This record gives sequence, structure tokens and C-alpha cells, in this order.
Amino acid sequence: MTTYYGLYGQKVQYLASDPTDVQTGQVWYNSTSATLKVRAVTTSGTYSSGGNMNTARNALGGVGSQTASLGMGGYAIPNYVANTESYNGSSWTNVNSMGTARGFFASGGTQASSFIAGGFNGGPHPTPAGFLTEEWNGTSWSGGGSLNTGRLWNCGSGTQTAGITFSGGNPTIGVSTTATEEYDGTSWTTVNNMNTARIVGGRASDGTQTATLGFGGSTFPPGLAISSSESYNGTSWTNTPSLNTARNFGMTGAGTQTAALAMGGSDDVGRVDATEIWNGTSWSTDPASLITTVNNMGGAGTQTAALIFGGNNPSNTSITTTQEYNGPGLAVTKTVTVT
Repeated sequence: MTTYYGLYGQKVQYLASDPTDVQTGQVWYNSTSATLKVRAVTTSGTYSSGGNMNTARNALGGVGSQTASLGMGGYAIPNYVANTESYNGSSWTNVNSMGTARGFFASGGTQASSFIAGGFNGGPHPTPAGFLTEEWNGTSWSGGGSLNTGRLWNCGSGTQTAGITFSGGNPTIGVSTTATEEYDGTSWTTVNNMNTARIVGGRASDGTQTATLGFGGSTFPPGLAISSSESYNGTSWTNTPSLNTARNFGMTGAGTQTAALAMGGSDDVGRVDATEIWNGTSWSTDPASLITTVNNMGGAGTQTAALIFGGNNPSNTSITTTQEYNGPGLAVTKTVTVT
């Protein structure tokens, strides 16, 4: 008869409690709980609820990690707001507000050092807010260099001293843009354009100034959701394999150029709960669905530890909800059952 010892050359450990220094693939018997256990890895991601924001809003920016992020600005009906909140992995705290209330802008950086650029605060476009940059030093906001192309619904990534913004435009008059600009902490420089003009309100971009990714969005005209994806190497944009589900401005993203997430948003019919994972070569759909259907939300984090917050629910009501995502490939202890 084949035994575990015969297969692996070692016996199943008989322990009074679960080991603390456990390795993937390790099997043991817990005599206290009378259960056989194994250390495995998750095959799909999961969403869980985090602490609620203090101000319900949509069209907001987000930067940082799952346990140290920043949510700023946005549209809290009936006004654009400058409110900024800091997240510690469990709760949100109000901190100093931005200098100019606005939403639909690009953002990049960390909880301690970040930037926002462009956006909209009502009225004809481009308003002055469409050119403005603000910088966050961990305590307060200050003015930065002006964009060369005023815009809203633009994407951003990178750091405060090496940032990038791209896409966006003015959907009111039917214009989207391919314009790309790089930031050195003082001024913006126009560089090579994207291949596909698009507006993206969900900041669906990931990476650094010299290695970033842009995906999804809408082109105007005709204003339909798109699935195209592009990568930037610091000089030029290259078309990459497309998303499996086309989605427009309501989506958000997290991660890097080679390990990214696309979360939520809307297609041409309605809200999309799907999460897609980019491995540097192709997109795959994660079985995990959002807990709360939402678009126009803020996002931050990595492919394996991300979060989304705020946004609009299907009734177009701004919400305070935070959803934390933990990706596949995480180590977990499972109980072995026999049926």
C-alpha cells in the first residue's frame, strides 16, 4: 500500500498546535483540533471589506499601498471637494485638504509623497483646474508646475519627482487625447503620444515614469468602452494584449507595468464587477467579484494587495465603502477533509 512516508520519505508531523514556521506543501496533524492540515496557496483573489471613508464621493484620486494609502478630492454631490483622507489598513483619517477642489484627475506617488494633475471642478473645460498640479509632502498640499495640455479624466503614475500623466481630454465637446507628459517635480514636459486616444476616469494606470501601463477607457467619438492596453518604456508607447472585458472611465487599476490589476468600472451596458490580472504578457480574469458594485472609485496598492474606495453604486449614489483585494498566490493553511 502506498503511504505518505513511502512517497515523500518523511512522516506527517503530529503536533498539538499549528506550526509557526510553516512551508508551502507542508502537511501536519493537529491533535488538539483533530484535523489534518496542509499549507497551500490561493488560486484566486478575494475581496473583503475595509473601513469606510469619512466623505462619500466619486471621481477621486488614490495613491499608496493597501495599508498606507491616500484618497483625495472627487465629487460629493452637489460639489467638487478638496477633502483628503489617509488610510492605515483599517480606518480613514481626515488630513489637510487640497488647494483646489476637483475630481477626475491623475495621481501618483505614495501616502507620504504624491502628486495630482489636471481634473475638473465645474464650468467650461478646460477650467484652470485642468492645468493645475499639486504636491503632497505627507502633511500638506502645495502648488506644482502646470500641465502643457489641460485635461480631465487623465491617468497618472510614478512619483512626485518622476511622474507621468497621459490620456484624458474633454468629452463634453467630443475630444479625447493621446498626449503624454512627464514631471520632474518642478515642470511638465511633453513626450511621445499614446497610440489610442482615450479618457479614463478610474486612473487605470500602473508603474513608474519609465515603465507604465495604460488600459481600457473610452474614445470620443464615439464614446464606447475599449479594451486596448499599452505600455510605456520612457520613450514610446507599444500596444499590448487587450483586456478581456472592455470597460470605460469608471475602472481603476493597481500594481506595476508587469503585474497589474484592472478592477470594476462600466462597459457599454452597465457596471462591471470583474477583476483582471496582468502578468506582463496577457490579461486573465480572476473569479473574484467586487463585494459592492461600484465605478468612478479611487484605487491603490499592488497586484496581490490592493484596495478600492469611494465611487458610485448602481443608483449613481456616492458611497464611502472600501474594498480590499488580496490576490492569488498567497499562502494559506487548509484543513484536509475526506468525504
